[in-house]
Amino acid sequence: MDRTSQQVAGDAAEELVAARLVGLGWQILGRNVHVGRSELDIVAVDPGPPARLVIVEVRWRRSRSFGLPEETFDYRKRAHLRAGVGRLLEAGRLPGGGELPRLPVALDLAVVEPGIPAPVVRFHRDALS
Repeated sequence: MDRTSQQVAGDAAEELVAARLVGLGWQILGRNVHVGRSELDIVAVDPGPPARLVIVEVRWRRSRSFGLPEETFDYRKRAHLRAGVGRLLEAGRLPGGGELPRLPVALDLAVVEPGIPAPVVRFHRDALS
């Protein structure tokens, strides 16, 4: 199955965010985790302190012609993610069988935009608060 240029760019944004998180000492438990009809971009452990189980939603934009990437994280997307996180926590494990650590849970938002010399990444903690 061929991926569109939009999908390839989204994959690259997720890869960039995951690499930055690993560089900060986070442990990536899963990427593109499917739970029911939801897809969770990154499931990770933030070592803290305090340590947290974090679901990271990654949003990206090639330009600001239609607004900031943060603006695409609207109430519909938040509700859809809440449902997916609920199903993940109810299962207590990742679809591949890995058990979820018993930690406080948070949803963070990471946005990626083009920049020179490298893309700009902004993190927003506790994006559902």
